[in-house]
Amino acid sequence: MPVGDIRIFKNELRAAIKQRRRSLEPAGKERLDRLIRGNVLRLHQYQRAKTVILYMSTAIEVDTLGIIRHALAHGKRVALPRCLPGTRLMDFYYIRSLEDLEPGSYGLLEPKTDCEKLVRYENSICLVPALAYDRSGYRLGYGGGYYDRFLSGYTGTRIGLIYSADIRRQLPHGRFDRPVQLIVSDRGFFYIRKHPENAPGLVKGYRKGPRRPPNNKRL
Repeated sequence: MPVGDIRIFKNELRAAIKQRRRSLEPAGKERLDRLIRGNVLRLHQYQRAKTVILYMSTAIEVDTLGIIRHALAHGKRVALPRCLPGTRLMDFYYIRSLEDLEPGSYGLLEPKTDCEKLVRYENSICLVPALAYDRSGYRLGYGGGYYDRFLSGYTGTRIGLIYSADIRRQLPHGRFDRPVQLIVSDRGFFYIRKHPENAPGLVKGYRKGPRRPPNNKRL
C-alpha cells in the first residue's frame, strides 16, 4: 500500500474507533474497563513488577485509574508520562499519589515537575495505550509518535491494553515499530510469540485466568 494510502487508512480508522468509543454507554464502558483491569491484575508480570509504567486515561481510553490506585496501594512504584514541550518526546515520572498530578500537555493530567524521573527499567512493565492492536502486537496510536519513540528504547515487558472490539487481524506498521509482547482486553489476554529476529509471529489464544502459557518464559 502506498505511504499516502496508509496515512489515509490510519486516519480513517482512528476516526471510526474514536466515534465508536464515544458512543459506548457509560455502564457498558465501565464493565469493559473492569474486566480489563481484572485481567491485568491477574497477570504474573504485573504481580511481580516493582514498577508499573502506564498512562492517565482519557474518556475514550481503557481506564487506568483503578490500576494506578491498586499499584500504589500494593507498594509498587507508578510512573506516568510527561510530554516535553515543543517535541514529540515524553519522560516518565514517579507519583506517590494522585495529588502528584497536574494539568499538562493536551489537557491531560501529568506528574508535577518536582516528581522523580524514571531512568531505569529493571523489574518494570509498561501498559501501552492504543486505538487498535493487531494479532502480531502492533498498535495504532493517535499519530503523535510519542509511544513509538519511548518504546524504541524501553527494555521491559510491553503490555497492550485494548477493547476486544478494537483488535484487528493486521495493521500497517513500519520496520522499526516495536510490537507489544502481551495484549490484554475485556475477553482475556494472549501472548505474542517471537522468532529469532525478535519479530512477532503466531499468537496464543485468549487466556481467562492466571495460568502461564507455554511460551511465557520467552517474553
